[in-house]
Amino acid sequence: MTHAQKLRHGTARFLFCMILVTVWEAVSGQIRYSIPEEMQKGSSVGNIAKDLGLDVEQLSDRAVRILSRGRTQYFAFNFKSGHLYVTERIDREEICGGMEMCLLNCEVIVEDKMKLFPVEVEITDINDNAPSFRSEEFDLKISETTAPGSRFSVRQAEDPDMGLNSIQSYQLSSNTHFLLDVETRSDGVKYAEVVLEKSLDREEQAVHNLILTATDGGDPVRSGTTQIRVIVLDSNDNAPVFSQPVYKVSVWENVPEGSTVVTVKATDLDEGVNKEVKYSFQKITDKASKKLQLNSNTGDVTIVRNLDFEEAALYEIEVQAHDGGGLFDRSKIVIVVSDVNDNAPELTITSLLNSVPEDSPPGTVIALLNVQDLDSGENGKVTCSVASNLPFQLRKSLDNYYSLVTDRALDREQVAAYNITVTATDNGTPPLSTATTIPLQILDTNDNGPLFDKTSYTAYITENNPRGASVFSLKANDPDEGENARVTYSVTKDQIQEAPLSSSISINSETGALYALRSFDYEQFREIRFQVQAQDGGSPPLSSNVSVTLFLLDQNDNSPHILHPSFPTDGSTGVELAPRSSEPGYLVTKVVAVDADSGQNAWLSYQLLKATEPGLFSVGLHSGEIRTARYFLDKDALKQSLVVLVKDNGQPPLSATATVTVVVADSIPEILSDLSSLSAPVDPQSSLTLYLVIAVASVSCLFFTFLIVLVALRLRRWRNSQLFDSSSVTFSGVPVSQFVGLDGVRAFLHSYSREVSPTTDSRKSQFNFPKSNYANTVTSQQTCDIKDPILVTEELNISNGDQISVQVS
Repeated sequence: MTHAQKLRHGTARFLFCMILVTVWEAVSGQIRYSIPEEMQKGSSVGNIAKDLGLDVEQLSDRAVRILSRGRTQYFAFNFKSGHLYVTERIDREEICGGMEMCLLNCEVIVEDKMKLFPVEVEITDINDNAPSFRSEEFDLKISETTAPGSRFSVRQAEDPDMGLNSIQSYQLSSNTHFLLDVETRSDGVKYAEVVLEKSLDREEQAVHNLILTATDGGDPVRSGTTQIRVIVLDSNDNAPVFSQPVYKVSVWENVPEGSTVVTVKATDLDEGVNKEVKYSFQKITDKASKKLQLNSNTGDVTIVRNLDFEEAALYEIEVQAHDGGGLFDRSKIVIVVSDVNDNAPELTITSLLNSVPEDSPPGTVIALLNVQDLDSGENGKVTCSVASNLPFQLRKSLDNYYSLVTDRALDREQVAAYNITVTATDNGTPPLSTATTIPLQILDTNDNGPLFDKTSYTAYITENNPRGASVFSLKANDPDEGENARVTYSVTKDQIQEAPLSSSISINSETGALYALRSFDYEQFREIRFQVQAQDGGSPPLSSNVSVTLFLLDQNDNSPHILHPSFPTDGSTGVELAPRSSEPGYLVTKVVAVDADSGQNAWLSYQLLKATEPGLFSVGLHSGEIRTARYFLDKDALKQSLVVLVKDNGQPPLSATATVTVVVADSIPEILSDLSSLSAPVDPQSSLTLYLVIAVASVSCLFFTFLIVLVALRLRRWRNSQLFDSSSVTFSGVPVSQFVGLDGVRAFLHSYSREVSPTTDSRKSQFNFPKSNYANTVTSQQTCDIKDPILVTEELNISNGDQISVQVS
């Protein structure tokens, strides 16, 4: 047959198979399809939805289900197209072996209608197996005295395919001594024998190598070969003879391994080597070769692996006995496996309702169950039952299918849930049973709302808490069941100091745990008030509210803040004045500090940390007042620098320091002579401060020059010694604490002047120095109008009266 003819023949066979697939028939309400084996996964078997009259648009993956009998699910349902398609590789030989008709059964379950439809799929054979011999070569021993025309049996090929796809012919390679004779048995099996055509001569050729080819009738044609090695022997005129043509034995499937099930026996009338008989399996299936073993010397057939009636109920084996001269005889062994009740029923829940309302009417279907037993006969007959005290019963809906339905009205207040035990028992001896428990929940209505164990909750949180930390937990209980008892939590009020509460507090909707989303500051606010709502999952849902107050606890996270002396912002520094004549206990100034914390974290104490003259000043522990501790001495420096430590009472304590500069002086010249020592610390990064210091020094020099000139003029003009004496004016009225800024000596001097009176001459100005001044700082109202301080034309009058008048022209 040419390649084109084979292609046309194969196409015709494929079309024929496809036609068989599309044709289905209903026998006693059963749907049947026919498909070839080895179809690809996903191939369509038939439009099951159309055949059952189902609407494809209303189907879903849960509306229709396919259940196959057996351990492998070969088919599945495509709910989009309505087709039944192949899900596993289908090998006809593996599933049905040598059976002429190979059927796969499954059931179609329509969930919403609670109906079942049996489906049969016939698996047709294709030529997917080539003929094969049990060995690639074997020896055939023939005596040289064998007469022409003698027949010799050779090993037969095996092909698990059926019909034309099985072995159709044998061929023998070309030779001068042998022919091949092929006969057909009554069962249609081809049987090949080698016929001696020409006498053998061992001295001429001791070994003949022949090739035996077995060919099937499939499309394409497949074949298998084996090599026959003919060994020419000396004469042997008696062949072994079996005691029985057929050895038939029946065994139970649970016979133990190693048991001898049958012993074959053959005798040979020859002597010596020609009488020694060896036994071997001539034709045996793969399954049988894995279960049975033949002793070549004794002929004992033993079991090497447990038999299984459900796997194979019958084994047919061809056994051969050959002597040392190459003669042989054949017999047949038939082993019938008897079933024992070794398989318990298999109970499968194909459809199930886990819960039903308590007002469900009697007859409500709870579950569909399928029961199977792999045993046969009475061992495979199964009955199902449930306990009689339960409000349920089983109804047989189809072969091997049961429906579990309610028998009477249900009452959740009496029983909230059932564990229904379904027992399947076979009729074997002893009977085997299988039980499965079906849990059933009786649904309740949502008639109870969540309840908190308190009417309000109070919690305390320390400030500076870590973000995301759990600060409190709430719990509400709902006596209902299922979703009706599932409580979720939420915060209802969403404002905290005009800011969304969601930015500060969150709640776990499932557990009721409250979490801080940010770190709280006690100094910002002291408490957080809001409401939490607990709501169940019923329909309609029920809820309850509870008030929650979170109080913040203070931590010592703020250092003391110095209010006085304040750190200057204009580049100047503060100086406190103290007269040399001050007595011990004299109040020089007071350090004022505050702490943003509360409680003991805000209790402040003062301590003199460093002083130019230790023991000269003291600081009040709680008042912060700086007082003189003794009289001033001549050796005491004019400028005294004090460092005061302010510390709170927290754990650990926080502190701050304040530096106070005290100038000891009784007169203005004495003060001015040391102005350079009162300059503020120079900022190395600021050139402006340097310029101000230079300006102050220059003005001081000019002022001293101005005073000397004035004194000289008065001495020369009046020759009055009183004027010289009055030049040593003391400022007893100067207050004990006076602030002098680095922004100019003029501001310091103007602090002693109540007013500035300009004269009629535009080039003159008059300075008035009051005896007492109660201002601590130079106010913005104090001014100085000196147009030309270098020209001096008038008098300087200084007296001990209420004011000192200086005229400058």
